[in-house]
Amino acid sequence: MSEYRSLSRGELSELLAELKDKFTHYREKGLSLDMSRGKPGGEQLNTTDKLLDALGSESRKLTENGFDVRNYGLPDGIPECKRLFSGLLGVPAENIIVCGNSSLNLMFDYISQCMTHGTGGCEPWIKQGNVKFACPVPGYDRHFKVLEYFGIEMINVPMTAEGPDMDVLEELIKDGSVKGMFCVPKYSNPEGITYSDKTVERIAAMKPAARDFRIIWDNAYIVHDIYDEGDTLSEIFAQCKKYGSEDMVIEVVSSSKITYPGAGVAAIAASNANIAEIKKRLSVQTIGHDKVNQLRHVLFLKDADGIAKHMEIQAEHLRPRFALVLQKFENEFSGKGIAEWTKPKGGYFINLVVPDGCASRVVALCRHAGVTLTDAGAAFPYGKDPNDSNIRIAPSYPSLDELSAAMEVLCVCVELAAVEKLLSE
Repeated sequence: MSEYRSLSRGELSELLAELKDKFTHYREKGLSLDMSRGKPGGEQLNTTDKLLDALGSESRKLTENGFDVRNYGLPDGIPECKRLFSGLLGVPAENIIVCGNSSLNLMFDYISQCMTHGTGGCEPWIKQGNVKFACPVPGYDRHFKVLEYFGIEMINVPMTAEGPDMDVLEELIKDGSVKGMFCVPKYSNPEGITYSDKTVERIAAMKPAARDFRIIWDNAYIVHDIYDEGDTLSEIFAQCKKYGSEDMVIEVVSSSKITYPGAGVAAIAASNANIAEIKKRLSVQTIGHDKVNQLRHVLFLKDADGIAKHMEIQAEHLRPRFALVLQKFENEFSGKGIAEWTKPKGGYFINLVVPDGCASRVVALCRHAGVTLTDAGAAFPYGKDPNDSNIRIAPSYPSLDELSAAMEVLCVCVELAAVEKLLSE
């Protein structure tokens, strides 16, 4: 807060009064804007509406091998949809299982499987005492909620510009009670960081003490570039093959932010051994997922090139929203020393860092003025940001006008909280 620290207490008090007046002005507008989740906006959803027509009543209902998608069966997915995800992930189709619409569901089910039945021939985690997970932070709140639900202890691993701090992670996995790690390797939630080639290779080369150590490689934003010069991510299984560590990784992906979040298709990619384990569970868990929807997605998206073209259209809607937020931060905070922010090339979020101890206050002030943000601390295990400084910005859902209004409120609240902190020192 270099610029503000040069002000006298009297000047700070005057500034605080001005900011309170601005805040009261926005609060009296009666805004009701929700930026708490990274949801596609209506314009984005409209770009996918031809999906609804892709499988009309006169369309084919059979897979290429003659299976009727309207019936029971094929719990691991139709071959055409496996091939679609194979082209997306760069993983052989036989190492892919296609399921329902939710990748979060796949992750929850896999952790549940490890807890009750174990993996890799090891004892179930629930019988192994205090089980722990490494958690790159800031990270995805729903990952942390899954681990908390199962009583798995979470250990923070700081994020760097290249991904998780590998020195910290490599030290942690020497402990046999550390059983895995959740991560978003491309355009991480919420910072928008893509793991460097070196980081991906170091992850693949790890030799954990626990034979049943599993990395949940949540590739949620694999094709979600906002700009033409998007980031590239090294393919994890190709790296694992060099070190014989293919069993260590469980990759999940979905079409949730490609087509419809509520009616997409999710897939899991894994080694032969892990695929066999998951199929064994699926044979009991379900008689088959929605294969009609799987075929519909194949007919609409066609292949990896079709996905890329569709995502170019999606980017046209996201780009101005990210630009608006970044420009607003630049205009309001540049040189003041009261905030820092990420400038991702893709994904769904921008991470805003405010002075230590201020994030909760900023989020609360915004809520009073009618702007709902993700809870402060949500990007950390147990909802506890040790510095109370990170705020996840999700620009995708509001209209541009609504987003502009929300940014006006947010920027005033950040300044207000920063000045309050200075005056309290």
